[in-house]
Amino acid sequence: MTNRLAEAKSLYLRKHAENPIDWWPWCDEALATARAQNKPIFLSIGYSSCHWCTVMEGEAFSDIAIADYMNANYLPIKVDREERPDLDSIYMQALQMMSGQGGWPLNIFLSPEDLVPFYAGTYFPVDPRYGRPGFLQLLQALRRYYDTEKQDLQQRKALIIESLLTSAVLQEGTTNELEDHELLRQGWEISTGVITPSQSGNSFPMIPYTQLALRGSRFNFESRSDGKQVCTQRGLDLALGGIYDHVGGGFHRYTVDPTWTVPHFEKMLYDNGQIVEYLASLWSTGVQELTFERAVAGTVLWLKREMTAPEGYFYAAQDADSFTVPTAVEPEEGAFYVWSYSELQQLLTPEELKELEQFTVTPNGNFEGRNVLQRRYSGQLSATLETVLSKLFTARYGVSSESLETFPPARNNQEAKTANWPGRIPSVTDTKMIVAWNSLMISGLARAAGVFQQPLYLELAARAANFILKNQFVDGRFHRLNYQGEPSVLAQSEDYAFFIKALLDLQASNPEQEQWLEKAIAIQDEFNEFLWSVELGGYYNTSSDSSQDLIVRERSYADNATPSANGVAIANLVRLALLTDNLDYLDLAELGLKAFRSVMHRAPQACPSLFTALDWYRNSTLIRSTTEQINALIPKYLPAAVFAVTSDLPEGSVGLVCQGLKCLAPAESVEHLLQQVQQSQNRA
Repeated sequence: MTNRLAEAKSLYLRKHAENPIDWWPWCDEALATARAQNKPIFLSIGYSSCHWCTVMEGEAFSDIAIADYMNANYLPIKVDREERPDLDSIYMQALQMMSGQGGWPLNIFLSPEDLVPFYAGTYFPVDPRYGRPGFLQLLQALRRYYDTEKQDLQQRKALIIESLLTSAVLQEGTTNELEDHELLRQGWEISTGVITPSQSGNSFPMIPYTQLALRGSRFNFESRSDGKQVCTQRGLDLALGGIYDHVGGGFHRYTVDPTWTVPHFEKMLYDNGQIVEYLASLWSTGVQELTFERAVAGTVLWLKREMTAPEGYFYAAQDADSFTVPTAVEPEEGAFYVWSYSELQQLLTPEELKELEQFTVTPNGNFEGRNVLQRRYSGQLSATLETVLSKLFTARYGVSSESLETFPPARNNQEAKTANWPGRIPSVTDTKMIVAWNSLMISGLARAAGVFQQPLYLELAARAANFILKNQFVDGRFHRLNYQGEPSVLAQSEDYAFFIKALLDLQASNPEQEQWLEKAIAIQDEFNEFLWSVELGGYYNTSSDSSQDLIVRERSYADNATPSANGVAIANLVRLALLTDNLDYLDLAELGLKAFRSVMHRAPQACPSLFTALDWYRNSTLIRSTTEQINALIPKYLPAAVFAVTSDLPEGSVGLVCQGLKCLAPAESVEHLLQQVQQSQNRA
């Protein structure tokens, strides 16, 4: 017997369709029903590749006693955070206020009349354990509280809504050149500290921080840290570590240790796009480690093989868990990726197994008795090791890498268990198209195409961008998602900001293709019309005509696994001002920076992308030159520069360099041009 979620487009929601809980999707009817029946709302937010979301679905949400009590006493609503990041952002902030920490699944209890939360948590077990209450006992206690402690309930909600509203309205700051310089230095130093290797805890890519640390290293700020070395080490950790799939390509979400060895095995499109862009940028600074180039190339092959729809867009994610045999009841974490020593002995010759010891391979393994491959050394892999990895690829996929151009996705657990896979049973792939995540991948591919001179990378990026341009506009409005050819959900700020950046990055990789700039301008106009805050500055998360169900309208400034929408958007405005000579864009960028100036002073560790935007604002550089000269500059690391191809140059010159609102004397030689460009990029 299925519930309402059986007809949902979201893979995450459909995973809960067989639950005995009478789930509703987030909709007006659900909210009205809760009010009419005076039932508190149990709101559960997660995503398809979330491991603990999957665990809770199989435990508490499948328990009959819990379901019976839930259905009688609550109005249960399921939300896919990838569909509604605006809802997730608000209620995640509430969770952090209440508990001091966040994470998914996000389970939160709301009053039906105003949707204000009064209790929240993450994973709840069926029975009390891990220092957490049993879920049924919690449900019973909270329902008693809701019914009998009305005064305390109202006071508790008042504090929460006041905190949410206060955090949404920020004190405006002012700009000052000397203050900006010190502020930029402070932001750089903190981001460098964030990515400095640690001796404990999980290891996350933290790409918004790495990008700022890399940008700031060109200024030679006085610091106790060697920023360039820290950035290089982060690149090596990513490219050598178990976070990278050395057999099939692509990066996992993070590792559960400080040594970058054992990953949490899901692969998210947004991580891979950002990491590809970062490794390409690191290479362009002169840190040309062959491991970086190999990791980028392997990731692009994985993307093309497993994550690209026939129509050209990119899928969202692959699960951490997979089935070992078709008869298995539950999937196992990492099963598609790890290797037992006995299996390696069967697949490889003794000489090959010995050679594989250049990876972290031992008889006892490093993950539940099996082996995650992590490289011990940088540099180029030997021909023997490449042969070994090819054998492992064939064992995993059932086909050699040379003959496997596309690998069809398993769209759900049933497909995974019943399809005739020639090798291992793969993880489930969430095949929805998310504009923001596709945009991060497009930007990564565009940058890597320019740095490594790989036309394939640019071809993949352009196909995805064209799909979005052709399919994501309905009645003239931009939409965030696409399910098998059907656009859905109005675009949010990250969709606008990241896609405009992607279009500008495509234009930067081939400045003669001005259609990308034209499209970026048109989408920026819509972004400004529906999401810009005239009163406060900066961009709201959601448009003015799709915010009715939100208890507060946020302007996101904090970076998480992805950059903040406002940080990227403000940088885009500076780039557009340079490329179009339209100073209205620069005015908006200045207003945006003022809007978030107090946050940058108070919590610089929260918003590296705003500091990246400040770098663009202070050090923006326009380079006008011939196609030949521009093509020679594209692979270089010029993080605050844009290019414009022109043949209309002063006689005897090779290019013009403009710093913000002033232009330098025409460059009379290539050497002179490079000198001007470098000086302009470092004028902070």
